[in-house]
Amino acid sequence: MRRDGAVAHIVFDRSPARNAMTWAMYEQLGAACEQIAADSSVRVAVFRGAGGKAFVAGTDIAQFRDFKSAEDGIKYERTMEGYLSAVEKLQVPTLAVIEGWAIGGGLAIATACDVRIATPGSRFGVPIARTLGNCLSVGNIAMIAAAFGLARAKRMLLLAETLTAEEALTAGFLSEIVSAEGLDARAAEMCSRLAANAPITMRVTKEAIRRLLHSGLPAGDDLIRECYGSRDFRIGVEAFVEKREPRWTGR
Repeated sequence: MRRDGAVAHIVFDRSPARNAMTWAMYEQLGAACEQIAADSSVRVAVFRGAGGKAFVAGTDIAQFRDFKSAEDGIKYERTMEGYLSAVEKLQVPTLAVIEGWAIGGGLAIATACDVRIATPGSRFGVPIARTLGNCLSVGNIAMIAAAFGLARAKRMLLLAETLTAEEALTAGFLSEIVSAEGLDARAAEMCSRLAANAPITMRVTKEAIRRLLHSGLPAGDDLIRECYGSRDFRIGVEAFVEKREPRWTGR
């Protein structure tokens, strides 16, 4: 994390792997959120991927080879919800600046932010029905459905489609589409505007929206266990790592 006056910048920097998140990177994300939350001089937090090709292209799939049972999936999804909640609960406004792929965990991080801008070539999706055979927690699905609408959320989750920047803008997920050349300047303008607004008004508004989104969510551990404990999940991980198509069994 770096500071630029009242603006904190969190950069996902693993560009050779399209910024796919390792466990250590998630821990660093959590630590950065703790630093921001403890610093009253921060007025805006910006999240961005390095390299210009991706925001975050999901979690590094090779790490899932260490999963042995459904309980590993439960632990992972709860841990993910913790990191995403840390982003969502930041009391300052958050801006996701997206270039390229925002996939899986990367889409979830962007969804946890308040405002999102992206370049025209950016793509958004959670193609796990085609690639891994795992699932998202109920809380994460609720966030994606709220951000994109049910129809587009189902396209991403059931058809395993990636949406274009134009589709994401139409859905209301993006605030703007900005050229790559103008992205830095527009991000700086938005940060200046957010930093100038009434901090308490923004803080209570963010928290009110968060409470509305998460109120009354049903339990979902049984669904997570069904996916992460399946043979298909192990097949999906091995196929992804070996760069071949998975052959699903339904078991």
